[in-house]
Amino acid sequence: MITELRSKSQITLPSSIIKELDLKTGDKIELTIEDGRIVITPVITVPKSQAWYWSKKWQDMEKQADTEREQGKIKKFDNIDDLLEDLDS
Repeated sequence: MITELRSKSQITLPSSIIKELDLKTGDKIELTIEDGRIVITPVITVPKSQAWYWSKKWQDMEKQADTEREQGKIKKFDNIDDLLEDLDS
């Protein structure tokens, strides 16, 4: 597909690309240059106050917690004192 660079450096994405990627007006896209090509990637932004959750480190810990839960490695406590006692041991 070929499109044209218009005034104010604007381009129009072909409707087939819009449909295939389910893009809507106002969606965010990231532009990168790879090997002399422009790569357009749809992105979802999150508020800065929530960015920590989406860090690689945090997501790795989430995956580990999910795995441990699936393996039955999660402990349950009836009260806070039992929890604290277990943490101290």
